[in-house]
Amino acid sequence: MSLAGRGAVVTGGGRGIGAAVAHALAERGAAVVVSARSEREIDGVAGSLARGGRTAFAIPCDVTREEAVAELARQAGELLGSVDVLVNSAGASSSAKLADLTLEEWNRLFAANATSTFLCTRALLPAMVARGWGRVVNIASVAGKVGAPYVAAYTAAKHAVIGFTRAVAAEVAASGVTVNAVCPGYVDTRMTARSIERIVEKTGADPETVRAKLRAMSPQRRLFEPEEIAHLVVSLCDPGAGGIHGQAVVVDGGAVQS
Repeated sequence: MSLAGRGAVVTGGGRGIGAAVAHALAERGAAVVVSARSEREIDGVAGSLARGGRTAFAIPCDVTREEAVAELARQAGELLGSVDVLVNSAGASSSAKLADLTLEEWNRLFAANATSTFLCTRALLPAMVARGWGRVVNIASVAGKVGAPYVAAYTAAKHAVIGFTRAVAAEVAASGVTVNAVCPGYVDTRMTARSIERIVEKTGADPETVRAKLRAMSPQRRLFEPEEIAHLVVSLCDPGAGGIHGQAVVVDGGAVQS
């Protein structure tokens, strides 16, 4: 599997799943633009790739802002020549009882998860369609497949990501571009660590007890590694994966079978 000669943009690329995806794409020969709000983090990822002989660039961007995404698309096009792969990995999470959920937090999670995916896809997809080849992979969540207590905003936003994926896939089905979503369970990232911290703060439970409960949500009794998610993402970007389209693929050890 080779992506040599392809240009890729990874949002949320400074850490966690996004950083693992950037490394995996670069290892398969793609030139990668790593983007996130934190300049320090994306400089670290791009620098690591460059030191390993890969072609990588860091472009800071708040992907919830339309004008910032337009500038990201412009710079990425100049640096890469063409953007053939887009991985929308930027996102955010939080938890609250419905009665305590504010409109501000609802809007924040929709902006970070769903609006960012819309803006980046709208900015970069048309050129892929014009060239007749491209790959868009949106990082959703098992929360986009099933509901759970205290995460109404996050769940609704990830359902929106999956719905958006399916609609855009239908729109470009005959174009040579594929659009898919990946739906991880709990991954061993900073986002999950923060979820554990919030649960500990609200319940007073022991952190390791909370972590064990999260592991138990998977039949495999474990958290998943970012590299596992990245493996699926790059598989969907493979030139031979053209028939996988409009799918929302779950990586959670078998808890959600769909």
